[in-house]
Order: sequence, then C-alpha cells, then structure tokens
Amino acid sequence: MLNRILFQLKKNKTFLQKSIIPASLIIGGTLLSGSGFEKKFQRDVRNVVGNDFAFAFDDYARYVPIVEMCAADALGVKSKNHWFDQSKNLTIAILVSDFITYRLKRWTNKRRPSGGDGLQSFPSGHTSFAFTTAGILFQEFKDSSPYLAYSGYAIATTTGAFRVMNNAHWISDVIVSAGIGILVTQLVYLFDPIIKWNPFKKVKGMSFIPQIENKQYGFYISKTF
Repeated sequence: MLNRILFQLKKNKTFLQKSIIPASLIIGGTLLSGSGFEKKFQRDVRNVVGNDFAFAFDDYARYVPIVEMCAADALGVKSKNHWFDQSKNLTIAILVSDFITYRLKRWTNKRRPSGGDGLQSFPSGHTSFAFTTAGILFQEFKDSSPYLAYSGYAIATTTGAFRVMNNAHWISDVIVSAGIGILVTQLVYLFDPIIKWNPFKKVKGMSFIPQIENKQYGFYISKTF
C-alpha cells in the first residue's frame, strides 16, 4: 500500500514537472495577446512572405501525426500501447482540446489578423489539433523511436507557423493552442491506467481515427491485412 502511494506521488510530481512547458505557453501566449509586439510581429511576417501569401499546407499538416502513428503500427514499430488504446486516447484528447479551444474562441471574441470571420481567432483550432495529435504520437513512440516521436511536434510547429503566415491567426493564438494540445495529451496519459477497457486486445492491424471538421465529429476505421 505504501509503495503504491509513493509511486502515485512520484507520478504526480513528474506530471507537474512536465506541465511547466505547456502551462508557460498558455500563460505567455495569453499575456502576449493583443499586445503591440504581436501586431508588429504579424506585420513583419506578412511583409516577409508577401501580403498575398496563401498556402493551405496547415489544413492538411495537422493530420500528419495520425498518419505517422497508423503507418508505424502497420509497420510493426513498437509503441507504448495497443492500437485500440492509442485510438481511444487520441479520441479523448481531441475531443477535450477541441472543446477547450472552441469555448475559448466564443469567450474571447478576438478578431483574426485578416479582419474577417466571426471573432474566433483565439486560440487556433488547427494548431491545438496538430499539437494534440503530435502529443499522442510522442507519448506512444518516445521510448522506442524518438525521431518518430518528435517529428509530430515539428509538423505541429510548422502548422502553427503557416497559420500565422496565412494571416489566419496571431502568434499568441498559436502559442496558447500549442500549450493546450500538449497539456491535454499529458492529462490523458496521466489518467490512462484508469481506463483499461479494450475489447480488441487480440485484434491487430486496425485503427480508429477520429475526424473533426467544422464541428462535425466522426471516425475513420482502417484495417491492415
């Protein structure tokens, strides 16, 4: 009993240490929002890439970590969890980060740098989705394949960068979203041992991929033979 308590205390301490980075991103991005520096940064970025710059890479890049995870499973790369538990954690993380992101959009009513839309700039949905999927990829493969694990964060960072370059979001929107995605993923894996249900423990080569687009929710199911 004492060993279990000590293990849980150690685990909670480790979580608090890991949460410093995403918490700092959320706090720092929030303080930066609406500042003169943010507005100047946006102008400077658009001056560099051009005021007519528009490239939809960010619309697709956010899904890359999911594709990487499915491909790694199909190729037999060792992961932390069974494919069903991966899909379960991915679904929970996306739903939670999506809920937080869109609630904040409604509460903050921040206008995009492009000047359009219905005041839903803060935070960035594309970026929170990208960092959430990247976080799942990292958790699953950080011990067995570090390059694969960290590649998701590289893709997520690029997604956020393109949101700014495309004039769709301010830098603070992206920074806060990155923190949300990382922190939510860490919370999901903190409580992962509690959710043990897995009816597909003996089934291999199948993946459930959550899909969220324009507030429409669904799943893709893939099977490798």
